[in-house]
Amino acid sequence: MEQWQKDLIGMIETVADEVEQFFVEMNDMIDAFFEITEEITEEVQSTFVADIDLFLQELTEPILEIYWELEDITEDVDPGFPYAVEATREKNAACIGCSNYHGQVYSGNLLVCGMHPHGWDDESCPDWEKEIE
Repeated sequence: MEQWQKDLIGMIETVADEVEQFFVEMNDMIDAFFEITEEITEEVQSTFVADIDLFLQELTEPILEIYWELEDITEDVDPGFPYAVEATREKNAACIGCSNYHGQVYSGNLLVCGMHPHGWDDESCPDWEKEIE
């Protein structure tokens, strides 16, 4: 083989080595780029999640405190404590506007009035009296 052929083969081998080295370095740069983007993504996610957790905690704590305070108050209330019930067309229609209507619930039992403790079934009660205003 002549010298020029040997030189040409040497140059081709050198170019091939340089091209291979170029692609290896490019591959390393791309790997480094992906590693950096993964680290940035993880950092942004952890910061974002931490910020949202802090925001939700700051938002929900006062609401939960109010709820717990109300729960404490309602625990202290006697379930047998009387409360008023208005006469309606569906329930105790004969008592609407009657001065005898009591309408208090005691331990879960409604006392409609002294004459008819459980109410009157019809729409007109014989003991109905106009409510004094």
